[in-house]
Amino acid sequence: MGIKTALPAAELGLYSLVLSGSLAYAGRGLLEASQDGAHRKAFRESVRPGWEYLGRKMDVADFEWVMWFTSFRNIIVFALSGHVLFAKLCTMVAPQLRSWMYAVYGVLAVVGTMGPWYLLLLLGHCASLYVASLVGQPWLCLALGLGSLASLKMEPLISWQSGFVTGTFDLQDVLFHGGSGFTVLRCTSFALESCARPDRRYSLADLIKYNFYLPFFFFGPVMTFDRFHAQVSQDPVRPEGELWRIQAQAGLSAAAVVAVDIFFHFFYILTIPGDLKFASRLPDSALAGLAYSNLVYDWVKAAVLFGVVNTVARLDHLDPPQPPKCITALYVFGETHFDRGINDWLCKYVYDRVGGDHSAVIPELAASVATFVITTLWLGPCDIVYLWSVLNCFGLNFELWVQKLAEHGPLAQIEARLSEQMSRRVRALCGAVNFWAIIMYNLVSLNSLEFTELVARRLILKGFPQTTLAVLFVTYCGVQLVKERERTLALEEEQKQDKEKPE
Repeated sequence: MGIKTALPAAELGLYSLVLSGSLAYAGRGLLEASQDGAHRKAFRESVRPGWEYLGRKMDVADFEWVMWFTSFRNIIVFALSGHVLFAKLCTMVAPQLRSWMYAVYGVLAVVGTMGPWYLLLLLGHCASLYVASLVGQPWLCLALGLGSLASLKMEPLISWQSGFVTGTFDLQDVLFHGGSGFTVLRCTSFALESCARPDRRYSLADLIKYNFYLPFFFFGPVMTFDRFHAQVSQDPVRPEGELWRIQAQAGLSAAAVVAVDIFFHFFYILTIPGDLKFASRLPDSALAGLAYSNLVYDWVKAAVLFGVVNTVARLDHLDPPQPPKCITALYVFGETHFDRGINDWLCKYVYDRVGGDHSAVIPELAASVATFVITTLWLGPCDIVYLWSVLNCFGLNFELWVQKLAEHGPLAQIEARLSEQMSRRVRALCGAVNFWAIIMYNLVSLNSLEFTELVARRLILKGFPQTTLAVLFVTYCGVQLVKERERTLALEEEQKQDKEKPE
């Protein structure tokens, strides 16, 4: 009720004014805090000289981002450019062999980066899951896949396998865990799809071509085997206007990199949470903005990585998983994920199979628990990951419990008496509460438990009721604007479908 209901333009204008003003006010507090703390002793390791001609320092607390766009930038550009070049030549000369070209180039890149022994380790994982697929038992394939994944996350097997990497370099651990972990997920997808299609046996060569596609190899996203195999087997035909869209996506990714670089010269959002003494002095508005901006940055980081990889994949005539949904537009746990590829993998092979249509409470609980158990294994079992999984699993199920409660009994009767506009307002208020639950639950893993406790104590306990209600109202305004955007897109989609219907 009230999902497709429009609100008065004046009301939406007020929401926009409140939201933009609040973000500007919180941003000003963060800017002043960053300027005041730039020379603190606790900031020395993660705030380094940046734009010296402007006297600005830069937040370099995220070593992965810094490595990607400094010391490893040229290597990444060289490797992906080589892939695009050879893929184009192969598509022009022998398009039927392009999947083999992808595999050969990927294998050579892995050997050149990580060494031949690492390649043999991955081939061992591929071979074991290929043999399991020949048995035709999905439970065996999934169990072996999870066992292989566990061997990459737990001692002493992880130390033994990491010894297969040749040499040492800054991103060695990241590349090892990324390449190995995604290899296991891809091989498990191959095995499960083979079991689902007993009339068509896929070969080991199909698995090799699937796993060693370089743009997806180290950092994902995961494209399930059935989708990859179907797309790479098609004739490479590009739809009209596709090249322009690829160029636009590449431009957006480049613009995002520049924007993040500029942002880190003015806002030290990754360094400040590490100094709890300094963070505790921030105004409530700046502290709320700091918590929110940490999640936004993690989304931007994922969006940039997906954007670069997806650009190359689309040049190869593939339709890869899309970047994750912006954290600003999230107010439902069911849509919260930072890696759409892994989310699709988990939904297809675990969540949807156990939970069915996700309308029953008990099957949904079993499906979400199974999903988060595997997610915990993927992230690496530790106390923080355990807490993150429990919180998000609870949030996902609590949404269903509230939905079921609202569909029956007094709550349903109360909503039935409300106008559609008022129903939308009530639902937006619930969405605002949910939005901050999503932020707090994910801040635990993206930052630290101590910083999360500080934010919760200031915004909920010490700040009640003024700060709490103010933050919720600002969030409510944002949720209403997101709902309005969703309503507009839904109407446009309906109009498009109506035009496509034959008269």
